[in-house]
Amino acid sequence: MVAAASQPVDARDAPAIDVQGLSKHYGPFVAVRNLSFSIPRGQIVGLLGPNGAGKSTTMKILTGFVAATAGIARVAGFDVAHERIEAAARVGYLPENGPLYADMTPRRTLEFFGAARGLDRSSLGTQIAAIATQCGLEQILDKPISKLSKGLRQRVGLAQALLHDPEVLIMDEPTSGLDPNQIREFRDLVRQHRGRKTMLLSTHILQEIDALADRVLLIHAGELVFDGPASDLRAHGSLEEAFYRLTQSSNPQILKS
Repeated sequence: MVAAASQPVDARDAPAIDVQGLSKHYGPFVAVRNLSFSIPRGQIVGLLGPNGAGKSTTMKILTGFVAATAGIARVAGFDVAHERIEAAARVGYLPENGPLYADMTPRRTLEFFGAARGLDRSSLGTQIAAIATQCGLEQILDKPISKLSKGLRQRVGLAQALLHDPEVLIMDEPTSGLDPNQIREFRDLVRQHRGRKTMLLSTHILQEIDALADRVLLIHAGELVFDGPASDLRAHGSLEEAFYRLTQSSNPQILKS
């Protein structure tokens, strides 16, 4: 079964991200089951869950890398399954362990991604200089990526995701493997865009939720089990206690915010 075409939505009035009845099956395995949520423009949302909960699959569907088995996913009013190019133009995606070409420099990497996205060549150099300043890459623009630390590589990954000035930024485990100083620096970069971009941040690190998110979507076994602010999740105990309780059952129960 494939996802059905959705009815047209006025992109100007649409939520930044709108998911309705989303499911993804890999043969008998169900990675995402009947997932529904909506994210208004300008909100930072933490997609929280244990390993294997379906976070990465959900993000891959939203960014057009994987097709849903059923349901509808819209980004900025565009149906990802049927208006993929329009949706992709409005999304910046930083996958987990973002694939960067080790023999390229950050400058060449950004030139490559800019060309792939069809950005105007006459102004691409100016855009790269601006995003390099924003992400703190000026001093290493011409250094091979293979020589960069994990933290600097993440900065390059974020720079490519922001290069085309997307409305929506989707990040999958962006601080995984970073040391505490690098995590702090990366969070500061993300905060620069608070209120200006809609962000969906996948993580299983509870501290990321407190540090960045306006709202939490907690999924377990492919199902949504909590939707609300972190303070509401904490009202049922500490974040750790609530997380443990909601992700241990083989039959998830929704915790109302």
